Amino acid sequence: MAARKLSRRSFLRGGAVGAMTLAAASACAYMPVDEKAVAAPEDTEPPVEPKVDGDLVYFNWADYIDPTVFKSFSKQYGVKVIQSNFDSMESMVAKMNAGNAYDVIFPSAKWAQRLIAADKLHKIDASKMVNAELIFGSYDYFADPWYDKKSAHTIPFTMYKTGIGWRKDKLGDLSGSWNDLWNAAASGRTFLLDDRDEALGMAALKLGLNVNTSKKEDLDQIVATLKDLRAHLRGFDSDDYDNLLDSKAWMTQAWSGDMTSVLWNADDPSIYSFEVAREGSPINSDCYAIPKTAAHPGTAALFIDWMLKPENAIKNINYIGYPMPVAGTEKAYEEIVASMPQCIVTVDDLKKDLNFRNGTAAAEQARDAAWTDVKAG
Repeated sequence: MAARKLSRRSFLRGGAVGAMTLAAASACAYMPVDEKAVAAPEDTEPPVEPKVDGDLVYFNWADYIDPTVFKSFSKQYGVKVIQSNFDSMESMVAKMNAGNAYDVIFPSAKWAQRLIAADKLHKIDASKMVNAELIFGSYDYFADPWYDKKSAHTIPFTMYKTGIGWRKDKLGDLSGSWNDLWNAAASGRTFLLDDRDEALGMAALKLGLNVNTSKKEDLDQIVATLKDLRAHLRGFDSDDYDNLLDSKAWMTQAWSGDMTSVLWNADDPSIYSFEVAREGSPINSDCYAIPKTAAHPGTAALFIDWMLKPENAIKNINYIGYPMPVAGTEKAYEEIVASMPQCIVTVDDLKKDLNFRNGTAAAEQARDAAWTDVKAG
């Protein structure tokens, strides 16, 4: 396996500020939504079906599709792939709001829900896709996910969880709890992700609270817990794998997918490990989606179906280090993380309902204020 350095989520540092800036500037359609109160608007347009209707204008995190998969798709269907990239969900939406048209985008689950509520996404007819059953027939969670009723507008792309990455040569074995972040032996060499939901969510789970809580009494406890941890921290930084590889971190809150970059780039991968806390691990997913402004929605649907072919999904898993919920690909990811099996995301993990979700505007403001308090010290 060639050395690779991938951490698209390192761009998420400061994400809460970005979200507020975007909302204030122009994106009222993407303000936080109350998922219990907001349903997808009535959409009478027929769903998109896979067919060639032009070249593919692709918009994703940089370097998140194996180039050989693009090449084989272009050769198979006689189309060009025109690539553009974003470095955050906020910048993705900002470029869409600015009038840029893309055929296929890759929102996280939270952002997919916002786009659906704003009537920005085409419906997709998965029944017309040859390979969609490889997802929906084996990962029934995605048949009706919380962010997209009946998966009418999205197809799942990747899955990942949050835990603790650490250096076994420095710290030995850990206990399997978020309490491990308070390990005195790692004091001054411990990092938390510079991500509002991840930091607040970790403390919430440690305290036995809802991962998305916005209650004042809960947030007060969470802030106190994180301020107590600050004495042990070197800092907040979402460059989780680089900090481990550069020895700045002996322990860090980490995304499971980024730990594959540690395995692929470490001189001695055996000294690193990853654990999922018994109090609970946040689970997240990204999606394929087709904007209503797409000039070539049929080609986009065809590309999504192409990505769901097991041989293409396996190539991509081996390229990005994140699992894809496509039946027949599980072994490929298990082999990558054989020394870190807790990176594996299972159907049961998905059903634990530990996703970061959209809240009301008031709830998001309360969480922003708590995060600001934590960062201020």
